[in-house]
Amino acid sequence: MNHWLVKSEPETYSWDDFVKLGRDHWDGVRNYAARKHMMAMKEGDLVLFYHSGKAREIIGLAKVVKEHYPDPTTDDDRWVVVDLVPVEKFPKSLTLQEIKADDRLSDMDLIRIPRLSVQPVSKEAFDFIIEKTH
Repeated sequence: MNHWLVKSEPETYSWDDFVKLGRDHWDGVRNYAARKHMMAMKEGDLVLFYHSGKAREIIGLAKVVKEHYPDPTTDDDRWVVVDLVPVEKFPKSLTLQEIKADDRLSDMDLIRIPRLSVQPVSKEAFDFIIEKTH
């Protein structure tokens, strides 16, 4: 199993919006590195949901329930989506400030490549984040 992080501005699409839908495709990705990561996502992979913009916090956990397929929001066949379902909203969020302050998370793409909207997360970092949010 792989672990991932997806980013969304809560003013545009929040965790609560996602929960209301119950299942949704992750669309709108127009970055080749992010697309590559989405194409590597497998059914059952776990995904950290990050609020970008002003919030800047990991807020919840989702799961991949359908692997990549053509993005239905565009006619351009270069882009793909995956289907996700919410698993849980964390009891405590983990802010970007807290992530940056902890050496155990210093290798995260969230810090190294902050504009990347879909990114892999190491098992060690993922497990640590789960521990910190519960």
